[in-house]
Amino acid sequence: MKFKQGREYTVRRIIALLILIFLVFAVFKLITRNLTGNTKSAKNSNQNSSQNSIKNDNTVSNDKDLPSNDITFTLATTGDIMCHNTNFLDAYNSSTKSYDFSYYFTDIKQYIEEADITVGNLETTLSGAKRGYSGYPTFNTPEILAKNLKATGFDVVSTANNHCIDKGYSGIESTIDFLDAAGLAHTGTFKSKKDQETILVKDVKGIKIAFLSFTYGTNGIPIPKDKTYAVNLIDKKLIKSQIELAKKEEPDLICVSMHWGIEYQTKANKEQESLADYLFENGVDVILGNHSHVPQQMEKRKIKLDDGTTKDGFVIYSLGNFMANQNKQYTNDSAILKLEITKHKEDGKITIDKATYTPTYMYKNPSKSKKKFKILDINTEIKKYESRESGAVSKSLYNTLVTERKNIKRIIGAEIK
Repeated sequence: MKFKQGREYTVRRIIALLILIFLVFAVFKLITRNLTGNTKSAKNSNQNSSQNSIKNDNTVSNDKDLPSNDITFTLATTGDIMCHNTNFLDAYNSSTKSYDFSYYFTDIKQYIEEADITVGNLETTLSGAKRGYSGYPTFNTPEILAKNLKATGFDVVSTANNHCIDKGYSGIESTIDFLDAAGLAHTGTFKSKKDQETILVKDVKGIKIAFLSFTYGTNGIPIPKDKTYAVNLIDKKLIKSQIELAKKEEPDLICVSMHWGIEYQTKANKEQESLADYLFENGVDVILGNHSHVPQQMEKRKIKLDDGTTKDGFVIYSLGNFMANQNKQYTNDSAILKLEITKHKEDGKITIDKATYTPTYMYKNPSKSKKKFKILDINTEIKKYESRESGAVSKSLYNTLVTERKNIKRIIGAEIK
């Protein structure tokens, strides 16, 4: 009887243990189910959030109305590109009976090429060999100059100047034709009214730049009465109408070349300053001055707009002679100016961040009979001499370059950085 009771006790213990195990397993399953459900919910929530985020990101990237990143580009410009008879005779090859000016630009070509866009002032006509090549007072330069300038890295030339009609209206036409053949963009003189009203616009890294050009006169040579469109003269009514035409192109920047001032004066006069004010007031951003044959000062301004905000404006009144053969003081002094300009993504505004320049000197080597002209990079030549590099300039020329660099910096002013 005792054995039977012990067995029954053992069975009860086993049953109780099994019931306990079952309860523990049931509780475990319940907890696991709840945890799994919560985990899935959280994952689904995260996935939905992630999908929403991706959708929003796609919306941003595909929204064409929002501005792109800041865009910075460089604009370079030089002084007057003239060609006296001594210049083109030096470039003549009697064996090939041809001209080539490319050696003029060897030392400074890198500065022209490295800029995103480079502008020059072509102060001569390209009227063709049949008209006879000539220098001052009525210029007609061998047309190969256009190709040489293009190969050097020039993109745009201003053609409105006091010598643009030296060979008459036909000279304007042929100059335009030779520039077109060389692939060199131009503005300031025109073959028709339609051409005059067609604004030159260049795209630089997605930034639209409108170019205009005006001259104070044509040395008394009359513009044909039935072809008043041929030359953009400095006249406020014409200037304003040209600016308005430029604005219709919706450019980011308006750049105007001005042939103005008094020859051989190293400081801009009141008329130049007044015209600069007028240009800025009417929407111009950058003014590139020329004509004086010597350098003049540069200036960065804050222009107040009608809505009370401000924008940057820049003017260089003159960069002197880039290429020429004159003997008066400072007429061999010039500089290659480089502007660093940014279009900002926040508001689309343009800022002129830097204005730096490389001083240059129009050198005529007295020891050579041919190819004696060269535009020198003053900084490099001074450095080569002081480092005693082979091929350095003479002591006399070194002293001249040191003096002229000081003059250039004093006249143009401190770089803007």
